[in-house]
Amino acid sequence: MYDAIVVGARCAGSPTATLLARLGYRVLLVDRARFPSDTISTHFIWPPGVACLRRWGLLDKVLATGCPAFRTIGLDVGEFQLEGDLPPIDGGCDMLAPRRTVLDKLLLDAAAAAGAEVREGFTATGLISSGEAATGVRGRSRQGGEIEERARLVIGADGRNSLVARAVSAAEYDARPSLTCAYYAYWRDVAPHLPAIHTRPRRTVISFPTNDGLTITPIIAPREEFQAIRADLDGFAAQGLGLVADFAEPFRDARRVEPIRGTGTLPNFFRKPYGPGWALVGDAGYHKDPILAQGISDAFRCAEWLAEAVHAGFSGDRPLAEALAGYQRKRDECLAPMYGLTCSLASFEPPPPETLALYEALRSNAAERSRFFGTLGGTVPIAEYYAPENLQRILAGSD
Repeated sequence: MYDAIVVGARCAGSPTATLLARLGYRVLLVDRARFPSDTISTHFIWPPGVACLRRWGLLDKVLATGCPAFRTIGLDVGEFQLEGDLPPIDGGCDMLAPRRTVLDKLLLDAAAAAGAEVREGFTATGLISSGEAATGVRGRSRQGGEIEERARLVIGADGRNSLVARAVSAAEYDARPSLTCAYYAYWRDVAPHLPAIHTRPRRTVISFPTNDGLTITPIIAPREEFQAIRADLDGFAAQGLGLVADFAEPFRDARRVEPIRGTGTLPNFFRKPYGPGWALVGDAGYHKDPILAQGISDAFRCAEWLAEAVHAGFSGDRPLAEALAGYQRKRDECLAPMYGLTCSLASFEPPPPETLALYEALRSNAAERSRFFGTLGGTVPIAEYYAPENLQRILAGSD
């Protein structure tokens, strides 16, 4: 019998398994995929996520894959162009955008190195229960045949369509429908340029470097355009890149490689992340629009918070249910402000006059411009920055 079975071995599951295994627990980590393998992703890791990699001893390994790190980012809203570095967190302010074929394999290997038992090609088909409590997982390997494994805790790290969440009927709250659709392409032979978020009417276009000398360009549009966009992905990509005048020179000789990927299924929700014998982490418990690319960074932090709670419960420091309730409170308190900002930006409403006035003030205020980017990246509290007295101070040009 295991202490924990983690279903899903990507950006939430593998770190959770790693952290629990490092604490001495017997962990089984399963995933239906075999690694390295790809998955639809925003790729982006903001400084709080990079800080997690540093704490886990994995940052140097990610950098060794050739994934470029960068510190300066831009925001282009047409009449205003801003750029700056984010305030550091835990001594660092780097950002990364690794390929998932690279990152997920590295995270999986870290879990195995920590002592977790890893089973690739294992498809979970259901949970085992005793009374109201989950007690294990039922599934099958690629060789066929049903397998049952039992644990003190089953952790669903299996994405927004989580089998674990469905099996336990995890309740959703503060849910909002899909607001956007998002597609991205990889390009070779793109000249170096500022990684930036370019907002246009009904479009957000982003570019940043990834592994193998490639540049990735996510393009996000309102959900109601999904069917038309899906019918002409090449045209959608060309139209989106054409909206950004600053791309003309860097992309002059660019060649698209690999198929354009994306989805229109981007629901926004919180789920209750724990119950008798089960817990949820990453997108299984909290999912939001990709317009600010927070998914990987949030998955990393939630893995830390959940591992801390599970350890508190398993070690007897607190009752497990009480510790997991604390995990839910911490997750929601920390992530709710970014959830609100994300959903607001995904509505594609034009910036109100007060926001444009803020952008104007930030043009000549490097320190506050840096803190503004920190609100997008999670290194500056949103409520603190957008407090009326703070905005008044910035607009008045006060230090």
